[in-house]
Amino acid sequence: MSEAPLIQLEGITKTFGTGPAAFQALKGVDLSIERGDFVAIMGPSGSGKSTTMNILGCLDTPTSGIFRFRNVEVQSLSRDQRSLLRRRYLGFVFQGFNLLARTTALENVELPLLYRGESKKARREAAERSLDKVGLLPWAGHTPAELSGGQQQRVAIARALVSDPDVLLADEPTGNLDTERSIEIMELLRELSRSGITVLMVTHEEEMAEFARTIVHFRDGLVQRVVEGKRREVAG
Repeated sequence: MSEAPLIQLEGITKTFGTGPAAFQALKGVDLSIERGDFVAIMGPSGSGKSTTMNILGCLDTPTSGIFRFRNVEVQSLSRDQRSLLRRRYLGFVFQGFNLLARTTALENVELPLLYRGESKKARREAAERSLDKVGLLPWAGHTPAELSGGQQQRVAIARALVSDPDVLLADEPTGNLDTERSIEIMELLRELSRSGITVLMVTHEEEMAEFARTIVHFRDGLVQRVVEGKRREVAG
């Protein structure tokens, strides 16, 4: 018997507000995501892609429908249980990097483990491994101001990876980068998906979406279509 998808959305709706002012952001989203997939989520403003990502990241709950993660129905969990799931299984990467300016790359990457109460030795070793995964261990002692935009985003990805998440959620991860740096980040995300991490990325850039294995197009609160990415490979 084949393994169940890592993530399943069935009939997901999300309504904001009540009465005449109510707005239905999602109108019955069905989506399955396999373990280790690299998924680009695209769509115009107001299409429902960000609302869906918030639900997938356990930052919000659906109004109706079923959200399964590792065969657990997430919509039935308590707020504390969803928070535990988020901390244990999910990592987040943002367009703005969100690094602390006066701390080193290593210290920035250590932060999630500091909040979890890990020992100093364990934090340092895990942060060094994570920086090594993104090719930035030699820059561990540098502050964000001493790093390029692409390097800062790599630090942010290392921070998201330090707790060994099953899923990496990236919101416009190349939005603040030039084309060359953007391609570097896309190649890194593709490599992470090949290692078994499931990567979910919101992007408005077609060129960046082509790096994904699966592209999900949203429109008017629904999945409009799902297509295969072009799986771009760099000759070398």
